[in-house]
Amino acid sequence: MELNQQQLKKILVEGGYLEEADWLTAEAETARRHIEIIDYLFDEGLLDKDVFGQAMAEFFGVPYADLNSNMPDAEQVKLVTEDLAIKYRIVLFKKTPKSLVITTDQPDNKELKEVLIKAYGKNVKIAYSLTEDINTVLVSYRQELATRFSQIIKEKHRIAPEIVDEIFSDAITYRASDIHFEPEPYEVVVRFRIDGILAEAGRLPKEFYEGIVNRIKVKSRLRTDEHYAAQDGSMFYEREGIAADMRVSIVPILDGEKIVIRLLSHYVRGYGLSDLGLSLRDQKVIEAASEKPFGMILTVGPTGSGKSTTLYAILKKINSRDVNITTIEDPVEYKISGVNQIQVNTATNLTFAKGLRSIVRQDPDIIMVGEIRDPETTDIAINAALTGHLLLSTFHSNDAATGIPRLLDMGAEPFLLASTLQLIMAQRLTRKICENCRVSYKVKTEQLVAKYPQVRGFFKSGDLTLYQGKGCPICHGTGYTGRVALFEIISITPELQELILTHPSSLQIWQLAQKQGSISMFEDGIAKVLTGTTTIEEVTRVATPIILSPKK
Repeated sequence: MELNQQQLKKILVEGGYLEEADWLTAEAETARRHIEIIDYLFDEGLLDKDVFGQAMAEFFGVPYADLNSNMPDAEQVKLVTEDLAIKYRIVLFKKTPKSLVITTDQPDNKELKEVLIKAYGKNVKIAYSLTEDINTVLVSYRQELATRFSQIIKEKHRIAPEIVDEIFSDAITYRASDIHFEPEPYEVVVRFRIDGILAEAGRLPKEFYEGIVNRIKVKSRLRTDEHYAAQDGSMFYEREGIAADMRVSIVPILDGEKIVIRLLSHYVRGYGLSDLGLSLRDQKVIEAASEKPFGMILTVGPTGSGKSTTLYAILKKINSRDVNITTIEDPVEYKISGVNQIQVNTATNLTFAKGLRSIVRQDPDIIMVGEIRDPETTDIAINAALTGHLLLSTFHSNDAATGIPRLLDMGAEPFLLASTLQLIMAQRLTRKICENCRVSYKVKTEQLVAKYPQVRGFFKSGDLTLYQGKGCPICHGTGYTGRVALFEIISITPELQELILTHPSSLQIWQLAQKQGSISMFEDGIAKVLTGTTTIEEVTRVATPIILSPKK
């Protein structure tokens, strides 16, 4: 059931789950920032998802079943037949000798009670669960891709389109960021990148691959008769209520044409600053910098480290009707209402540099440049920040301190950079421990240091309490769900401005930044390990310590 804003207000405010003053603030902010009111309430911590679930259950007149905390195992889930579960979006929540509790996100379905009584008898009770939790459980009914491939091939009906649909549907369901089609001599391996890790999803016979390649080429408006040159395109996919924008890259390899498809996050709610994993201190530093009328904010890191997502979160925070925000991106990953977004187009010679020159003539207040890649873009960006614009951009650099010398090497004038740069932050993405199956365990610091020498000095000696995921249906047995960023933030103080004028090394910059309170990505990761957000294995996988002075 899709609820409008007035219905939500009645449920939450009149039901006593939210203060009217908070609701009025939320209405004003969502109108100003062009976002959904429920997203704002979650982002600002004014409403907890379980509290929202309880409010919705009360509205429907049924109990609330918290699937997130009480996830049934696969055996219990499959006591409800697949056809009933999918059609009526139901999950067996609790079973006793005398009754069954069936939960759904559609308890107002008029057919449901009669269907359940017919299937399970009169002692069946209906409860309400959040839609995202119901979706997570219903994934249990999905067969492996290889099984579905065999069924499609056996039926011999529209083989290529149906195989492509199954692959895309799984990728979106499991929140994959990339799909890889990798041809080998006799078969094709399909792999998904989920939470930054590549995993095999299925294999299919090589004889059907040509049809699949042609299908993707046609959908992406690429040449079907070109097999020996790299091609890039894009497509939009939508099926049964799930959708994604896709960026397609095809290159010839020895055994055929390899396809990699990046799923742009059309189906994922844009993150707010509170979703990124920032400490309260760092969040306040970013908010303060983004509220200034001019200057430059940079995020640095390798491809796939979440830089653009961080900039989008900042834009989401400062977006309002009284400012003109324009972006130039390659590609436009999130569409933001109220923001003028330009897509780089090399075919028409619309590059970052040329687009940025045009944007400056469009009377902007805030500019976002997808990436600073060359001296020309660097020069225009710095001058735009110098002449009364707030400019946000990304840059490739291993850490925050190294970003400044790299910009100077690309031709940035030290005195201009010093006067415009407000904030530079580096980040990496690490997998989060699954909250549903997270457990604590004890380990001695000495044992941890023996296994991970790089953590020496970051933990107190003695027994440590750390956390890990056991594996469950929600995380598909991995122990991880979603990702969180590790941050390293340098705020440009007057002392750092003076240092930039001397053309300093990254070591000199970091020594001063550390004295002024900056912490490295590795230290941020250690803090997240201790709070149970991620694991030491993940932190040491993506970050290394910067040690300039002995740790106590």
